[in-house]
Amino acid sequence: MSYIIEIATSDFITTQSAVAGGADRIELCANLAEGGTTPSIGTIIKCREAFHVQLYPIIRPRGGDFLYTNEEFEIMLQDVKQCKTLGCDGVVIGMLLADGSIDVASCSKLVEAAYPMGVTFHRAFDRCKDPFAALEQIIEMGCERILTSGQMPSVVDGASLVASLNKKAENRIIIMPGSGVRKENIKMLATQTGCIEFHSSLRGKSKSRMQFMHPKFLNSEETNWNNAIEAEAVRQLRKALS
Repeated sequence: MSYIIEIATSDFITTQSAVAGGADRIELCANLAEGGTTPSIGTIIKCREAFHVQLYPIIRPRGGDFLYTNEEFEIMLQDVKQCKTLGCDGVVIGMLLADGSIDVASCSKLVEAAYPMGVTFHRAFDRCKDPFAALEQIIEMGCERILTSGQMPSVVDGASLVASLNKKAENRIIIMPGSGVRKENIKMLATQTGCIEFHSSLRGKSKSRMQFMHPKFLNSEETNWNNAIEAEAVRQLRKALS
């Protein structure tokens, strides 16, 4: 079985580590602590220049919910077009309406603007009210995959719904488990769900290499620790599937 490993990264350095570890695809984000927001143009350009793996920036103008204003939609539309211009392989999107249904009209416009790039529908899916109705709508709008934790905070707890969605999809769209995917559970998730693509952030922290630390900020995690991904952790994730 040939599996695909997607790693969510938060900057150039974590992307570099994920690629070194053998990631097949990068979901490029900023602010992963908020669930991921659109990375800067400079970050996208540098990652595109440096790495040859599939690059999918997330298109999300802010943290919080997935109910967006018209102005926020216009921002997302412009970001999609920029990603296409910069040679990205795809983008990651998701929008909901206030009643918990998929914002089909707006998402369809983003998919259309992205073509011929691929489009992943992100975990806004996990906040929708009817996942099986949403599945059909997302297939119809032309997305190539859905990132989901089975409408639970951790995909380990949502694995049964993921399995049902994967069966219902009947190879019309890729169902990609994410949120809590680790080397300790990825084989179980593959067996239980039948999925072949997996998403993980493998988030860690590395100590700042600053030699001078201002005494008033010695206990500041914000400035003394940086986001990090261990390349070996990515390798171990794939090894656990074999």
